Amino acid sequence: MNIPKALFLSAGLSFALVSQAAETVTIATVNNGDMIRMQRLSKVFEQQHPDVKLNWVVLEENVLRQRLTTDIATQGGQFDVLTIGTYETPLWGAKSWLEPITGLPPEYDLEDIFPSVRQGLSVNNTLYALPFYGESTITYYRTDLFKQAGLSMPEHPTWTQLGEFASRLHQPDKGQYGMCLRGKAGWGENIALMSTMANAFGARWFDEKWQPELSSPEWTAAAHFYVDTLKKFGPPGVSSNGFNETLALFNSGKCAIWVDASVAGSFTTDKEQSKVVDSVGFAPAPTEVTDKGSSWLYAWSLAIPATSKHKDTAKAFITWATSKEYIQLVAETDGITNVPPGTRQSTYNEAYLKAAPFAQVTLQMMQHADPAHPSIKAVPYVGIQYVTIPEFQAIGTSVGKLFSAALTGQMSVDQALAAAQTSTEREMKRAGYPK
Repeated sequence: MNIPKALFLSAGLSFALVSQAAETVTIATVNNGDMIRMQRLSKVFEQQHPDVKLNWVVLEENVLRQRLTTDIATQGGQFDVLTIGTYETPLWGAKSWLEPITGLPPEYDLEDIFPSVRQGLSVNNTLYALPFYGESTITYYRTDLFKQAGLSMPEHPTWTQLGEFASRLHQPDKGQYGMCLRGKAGWGENIALMSTMANAFGARWFDEKWQPELSSPEWTAAAHFYVDTLKKFGPPGVSSNGFNETLALFNSGKCAIWVDASVAGSFTTDKEQSKVVDSVGFAPAPTEVTDKGSSWLYAWSLAIPATSKHKDTAKAFITWATSKEYIQLVAETDGITNVPPGTRQSTYNEAYLKAAPFAQVTLQMMQHADPAHPSIKAVPYVGIQYVTIPEFQAIGTSVGKLFSAALTGQMSVDQALAAAQTSTEREMKRAGYPK
């Protein structure tokens, strides 16, 4: 790999690592493109720290979440660095399962991290993870197909409008589908998208007394829209599609409209990955009756479990991988549009905003997302596409399976909602809510 010498010298923040023998640091991460890049570029870190060997465990999103949750809850100690998000970090930090992140060097410039992201990774103002990339939700669409059909994307689209566009642009005989959305079951897969859609329709997960509201008129309207639109205008096999699968469909030219994580912007505009580089448009996340909670806020982040035997080295690595120097390294080696987005204010400079056509709308959505007020109605919880309580992982996954079953026609939307309401009520009662 050809890495500029000056950059190589500045790419790591200096830490004194006292080590006699080679120290192996085991990193668990998700198989998303940005993390695969981090693994490739981590050779720089190993060159700077010859006594350190990085051992990578790269897993599919649902599998990663399951493995890490089991390991941390049982204090298994398999990993030194965990890739987790704004859901797990405050919950696990509060249980003292994670190392507090303190004493960062001045050049790390913690104040440069978006306040909403810092807050999402903190408990009582103590940070428990460092953000690798942050994301919100945006609408991706094919400008060429819109033009051919005489359509124009509104400045602030609604889900209903997107559904109408999808019906006009759906040409399955040509391998072109009106709308692609996540259908794979999982609290971080289809439920992430469904929650923001439900919020936009005016729904909430729980009322102020922690009573589930999954059979409310608002949830019902959102779920019918989701299932009906994907059945009519979605790709085949949609219940197997998570973020990575849907990204691949969009990049291969099969989707007219796709609503998903803003982090996909760099992949849709990468000539090596995308066939539609010259005809991708970017718009804000769709709203419906409200824009509250219509776009999520998430940060894939790097944390150190309390069980790690290599905490100093793990801290040196996560500090390096989330630093301004790492961002500069990506810009130098892979191009400015590929830098990890959504974490640092300094990333959104004139050069980046000019080079990355998705950057402005990403910034707008990141600033708009408000996890403390995710619904038009009052709620007792924090979190937009999830609810920050330990029970949500099980609840979201169980509800996600029901929506997946509705997509495949195993049950009706109303049956799925009724079952979701019942199972969530049972789970909350078992957990002792209201507390």
